[in-house]
Amino acid sequence: MSMPFRATLRASCLSVAVSAALLSPLSRAAHAEDDVLADAPTLDDVVVTGVAPVSPLTWVTDPRLPRQPVPASDGADYLKTIPGFGALRNGGTNGDPVLRGLSGSRLNLVTNGGAMPGSCPARMDNPLSYVSPETFDRLIVVKGPQTVLWGPGASAGTVRFERDVERFDAPGVRARGSLLGGSFGRNDQVLSVEAGTTVGYARISGNRSESDDYRDGDGQRVPSSWEKWNADAALGWTPGDDTLLELSLGAGDGEARYAGRGMDGSQFRRDSQSLRFEKGGFDGALSKIEASAYRNAADHVMDNYTLRDPNQMGPMPMPMAANVERRTVGGRVAASWSVERFDATLGIDAQDGRHRQRSAAGRGAYLAEPWDTDARFAQRGVFGEGNWHAGEGQHWIAGARLDRAEATDRRATAGMMGMPNPTFGQTRSETLASAFVRHEREFSRHLQAYAGIGRSERMPDYWELFSPDMGPMGSANAFAGVAPETTIQLDVGVHYRSARVDAWASAYAGRVDDFILFTYAEGGMMGTTTRVGNVDARIHGAEAGVEFRPAERWKLGGTVAWAWGENRDDGTPLPQMTPLEARLTAGYEHARWNVGALLRVVSSQDRVAPMQGNVVGRDLDPTPGFATLAVNGGYRFSDRVRLTAGIDNVFDRTYAEHLNLAGSADFGYPADPVRIHEPGRSAWLKLDLRY
Repeated sequence: MSMPFRATLRASCLSVAVSAALLSPLSRAAHAEDDVLADAPTLDDVVVTGVAPVSPLTWVTDPRLPRQPVPASDGADYLKTIPGFGALRNGGTNGDPVLRGLSGSRLNLVTNGGAMPGSCPARMDNPLSYVSPETFDRLIVVKGPQTVLWGPGASAGTVRFERDVERFDAPGVRARGSLLGGSFGRNDQVLSVEAGTTVGYARISGNRSESDDYRDGDGQRVPSSWEKWNADAALGWTPGDDTLLELSLGAGDGEARYAGRGMDGSQFRRDSQSLRFEKGGFDGALSKIEASAYRNAADHVMDNYTLRDPNQMGPMPMPMAANVERRTVGGRVAASWSVERFDATLGIDAQDGRHRQRSAAGRGAYLAEPWDTDARFAQRGVFGEGNWHAGEGQHWIAGARLDRAEATDRRATAGMMGMPNPTFGQTRSETLASAFVRHEREFSRHLQAYAGIGRSERMPDYWELFSPDMGPMGSANAFAGVAPETTIQLDVGVHYRSARVDAWASAYAGRVDDFILFTYAEGGMMGTTTRVGNVDARIHGAEAGVEFRPAERWKLGGTVAWAWGENRDDGTPLPQMTPLEARLTAGYEHARWNVGALLRVVSSQDRVAPMQGNVVGRDLDPTPGFATLAVNGGYRFSDRVRLTAGIDNVFDRTYAEHLNLAGSADFGYPADPVRIHEPGRSAWLKLDLRY
């Protein structure tokens, strides 16, 4: 990217941020989460190109709405519509979500009330690989360590995909579905049907989605094909407006080809069961009791032969396959109280997990191998979060949680040479404390500001304890040597809303003690090796957005996101940080039709830490900036039928995201790291139906 272009981008970004900070006065935002969700806007008549916060640090959107770029194939893809989010790309699907340059279990990912961690030691099947956004009713994001209600960690933020409770005033049936077709063989089908009476309901939802390999702006084919399906069912008992008992069952599977990996995913099997109970309407201070339990299992197969044709690639190794499985069982009980100016939620949660694997050379030979359990996990936590309405337009929100986390090493051998494991049978136990406090102030009915500080302690996860080849210097391995990570972060922001302008700005600054960092090294005959250790780091950044309605049917908008990180131990950049990014949007909305455009501008990233990163990826080299244009349009035939269409990368640009895997030599990519290019010009058409 040229210097004038970078200067123009940064000047534009700065103007958006300054405008958002100086505009004054916002309608009163809700402070209890139920109020936030109730007040969240619905945008049924537009294509989603960006999302604004509904209250301090909280974003809510409907993942069933059409979005641009082309509707998401996984949870990480949809999160990119929220400023500050990115994804570590590796081809067509299953990118790993990144918020403010932080990824992995620094993001607490909750799906329908439960945890669904993946099983691949290299996160080929990260947790959001098992999420089909359009089968959920609501996506809720809280940025930073500013809630303790949904589990430990969450230093970067909390992401929840939720389904609504279906209540019926009279016997009836509701249904909605969609069909999508697009370039590179993309086609999706989604269907959700609910039937019920005043005392209960049944819901069935499912989807199927697939795409062929895409071509980049130069017309080069990028190995990236995938196919997925999901099916979920729920039975609910609702004897009154304040009572719910629901049983849910779900399953899914898929496959994905990866240009940036030595193996592909030939199976992404998901099996889920959950039970939840809610009771409200009590007399007195107690307002609600809720309890839930879940069991999720991910059964993942990766190999180098099912989705790869040796006749179309370079030298292939002997056929190899690995089957990994992770089962997670957990639950949560919480009670809410409301007394005059004070609301509070207190509860406990727990989670147990088991990881096992098997592998073998030869096609399908792994099926004859016995399972080998290599890790077990346990977590028990107690939490409380409250909201004190201190006065007119003033609120203090605070929370704390205490967790006991354990990990047990069940590997008899470890390392490439299969040497005896010195930590076999050992259990690590950590007591983790997290807390936050935030003040929100409404200066008028238009303007609100907030400031909060949070602290989060995070147990090293499966990928940090078991995936690296080596632990910190002087330790037996990663399991024995990697320390828990502690984040202390300050978040501040303002939000302004009027009839024509909606503007917001947020900033954060944090210190991360014992940041868990991966270092890669070329090991000659042994290939690339990884070492994990702890360093001290600092992070800061900002996001801002503005939406302006100059006339009744026009809407102009812009967002900007910037993240910065530094390794304090040696003064070098923190790896895997997202570059400065701006999105400019324009739309016109008629009673029945709408059109819009999205200009995405990404700055160059020259603050890199080569050969450092995380379990998924590493910094390769500086990247140039780029800009892409997308256009969309829609027509509403009735309240029940809507057609939307779009063209992404209109000018067929050739570009690659900074957070990216290097192309695999199996597909002819050179030995020197080359990032995987994004799709060239592509078009899509989507039909939404309701009954």
